[in-house]
Amino acid sequence: MAPRGRPAAAAAAMPKRGARKRLKFRADDVCSERVTVADYANSDPAVVKSGRVKKAVANAVQQEVKSLCGLEASCVPAEEVLSVSGESCDSSDEMDTKESINGRAASRKKKSKRHKDPDGGGGEEYPIDIWLLLASYIRPEDIVRFSLICKKAWTVTCTAAFWTRLYRRHYSLDAYLPLRLRPESMEKLHCLRACVIRSLYHMYEPFAARVSRNPAIPDSTPSTLKNSRCLLFWCKKIEGNRQEAMWEFNFKFKKQSPRFKSKCCKGLQPPIQYEEVHTNPDQDCCLLQITTFNFIFVPIVMGMTFTLFTINVSTDMRHHRVRLVFQDAPVRNGKKPRLEQGVQVVLDPVHSVRLLDWWHPQYPFSPKA
Repeated sequence: MAPRGRPAAAAAAMPKRGARKRLKFRADDVCSERVTVADYANSDPAVVKSGRVKKAVANAVQQEVKSLCGLEASCVPAEEVLSVSGESCDSSDEMDTKESINGRAASRKKKSKRHKDPDGGGGEEYPIDIWLLLASYIRPEDIVRFSLICKKAWTVTCTAAFWTRLYRRHYSLDAYLPLRLRPESMEKLHCLRACVIRSLYHMYEPFAARVSRNPAIPDSTPSTLKNSRCLLFWCKKIEGNRQEAMWEFNFKFKKQSPRFKSKCCKGLQPPIQYEEVHTNPDQDCCLLQITTFNFIFVPIVMGMTFTLFTINVSTDMRHHRVRLVFQDAPVRNGKKPRLEQGVQVVLDPVHSVRLLDWWHPQYPFSPKA
């Protein structure tokens, strides 16, 4: 029979559960050769009390590095730091937390002062000539981003020199241009900006590629024409490769200008001396071009508001059917148009439906513009 004292001895030999060895800071260990991995942030929290370097350790290492490099130490001598650090090791975590809280409060005060002080933290203002020089290196698709940098950058995009240089940079002799968009006609300041934008869709390859991707029938019904006003309507006969001629119906619309919360209905206006450069009679206008196989009578819809546009499959299941609804007044958001009060235009069968913006190469515009 085993003696009674043996189980007690075995129990004493086994380590206690949950007891972990913690690394304590000693002043004489602070040396560039004695810094261990356990002193840093990625150390095991079971070995080190906190997950980062003690402030006393960091200060002592910094003092020794300065002394080795021949630099002046701080006002507090290293011996005093080492003597105090050994006593205040246990309370260093509490001091660090207090300092971090005070640092956050101070940073918040600084941020609030920056927001209150309009002159604080401002950048430098460069002359407009520098912005005009930088504008000579931007791409046409980056003009909007460039104009949003500052007010002077936006002012540069309003000048005639900016649009003239942009036209000359992308002009090529191989491009086929209408008479109004040729170099001899671009000397006029009237509608200069609109003419340069139109010419870029003839000469600039990325813009020309966008226009060429448009299919004959759009994948989804365009919704940008809602509450647009019909300015003009005309139709013409098209002689093509088919034995029977087709008919093209054109509806010119002017999109509804956005309403602002304030009473001012206009956005940012260009400077007075550049108003002629920014003049564009076709601003916010587009052309709905519908080609049919037969002539269809269309009632007079000029001056009315376009409220409904649908594209469906025709009755013969081979072509498409287009229905347009016009009313005397625009329809408010969230309300459905009353079909019995409006004028309906049904075109069936339809060969193609195209929506052309004012800058499109096939959009008709006056050569006197």
